[in-house]
Amino acid sequence: MCDIVTCLLLQCLLQLRMSKELEELSPLDDSGHGDGSEEETEEDDEPKICQVCGDKSTGYHFNAMTCEGCKGFFRRAMKRPAQLCCPFQNACVITKSNRRQCQSCRLQKCLSIGMKRELIMSDEAVEKRRMQIRRKRMQEEPVTLSPQQETVIQELLTAHHKTFDMTCTNFIQFRPLDGDQESMSEQGLKTNSGSVFHAAMHKTLSEDAMLQNDSFSSPSVIFTTLPHFTDLTTHMIKNIINFSKTLAMFRDLIIEDQIALLKGATFEIILIHFNMFFNEETGIWECGPLQYCLDDAMRAGFQRHLLDHMMNFHYALRKLHLHEEEYVLMQAISLFSPDRPGVTHHSMIDNNQEIVALTLKTYIEAKRSEPNKHLLYPKIMACLTEMRSMNEEYTKQVLKIQDIQPDVSPLLLEIISKDS
Repeated sequence: MCDIVTCLLLQCLLQLRMSKELEELSPLDDSGHGDGSEEETEEDDEPKICQVCGDKSTGYHFNAMTCEGCKGFFRRAMKRPAQLCCPFQNACVITKSNRRQCQSCRLQKCLSIGMKRELIMSDEAVEKRRMQIRRKRMQEEPVTLSPQQETVIQELLTAHHKTFDMTCTNFIQFRPLDGDQESMSEQGLKTNSGSVFHAAMHKTLSEDAMLQNDSFSSPSVIFTTLPHFTDLTTHMIKNIINFSKTLAMFRDLIIEDQIALLKGATFEIILIHFNMFFNEETGIWECGPLQYCLDDAMRAGFQRHLLDHMMNFHYALRKLHLHEEEYVLMQAISLFSPDRPGVTHHSMIDNNQEIVALTLKTYIEAKRSEPNKHLLYPKIMACLTEMRSMNEEYTKQVLKIQDIQPDVSPLLLEIISKDS
């Protein structure tokens, strides 16, 4: 009599729970606990026993309380067409130790306790559910930078601080913006014969040394601010060379690839540097004691269809309000571009760029708290693409300026030359 009452109570309880049952999404084996399980469990502390084999139960599966092994067995048995046959008398007692010996009786026991085939999810539904659970877990778990990524960021920041002065005190040593004024710098280095760029790659350049061209003493000056921008550009190029040489990933490359990467990325890194000084409200570059506007670049010979494009870029990038870490990671992504002309070890450079790009993405996820932070990484990548499109036009305009007024820095001319 007690057994009948117990069975009736169990059946009532199972019917109440049917609407809340969740299928385990683990691999279909007899032992594993899957990473997609969201099974219903009892609220009390009483031990739960599998109604099929007597093993420890993990909750209600397919309308019955079972263990992981019997749950997976039932799913597999219902999905395969093979007919099961008992080698004995169709009366095997299923236990934890012998449950694999007779699949036929084990299946019959599953059916007899009320396990339902219609509650089994399709393979497509299982995969969809698993992906949803993984996404939910990724959202709940805090994202952190790995030790390797922390090291990459610290190395970039150290190199940046060593080679890039945010006070811009050296800028007052350059020749003045107006060509008819006397030079602000009493000291300068005249260009030597040979490759200035290759020489810069092989020796450390002093912080206050700058390359100047004797041709600026010519009385026929058309672009009045070109002498100043020549000194400024030369100074920035040397800083970028020193910045790159500080990075272990860069030093590991062969010299030919180092030169190819610098030639391709120098203009882009200069843009990134100057964006740190850009005031998005006034449209002015506030570089310590000096300030620059678009008109200054026009008086150096650059044309509006490049400068307007460049101005829009600076507004777009500055509005992202990047952290210093994001700026230096952006510089490194530009530097390690495997598709630059002259690059030979593409896979090695591509791997470096992938490391830096993933570090930037993880940094944004870990350090940013804005609700739309997931949009920041693609916006930064879009800015990098925008710089690539301006790079070629910049080269064309520099060469045109040199044809009209041959005062462009020899170091810059080597950077934009096609020969390695």
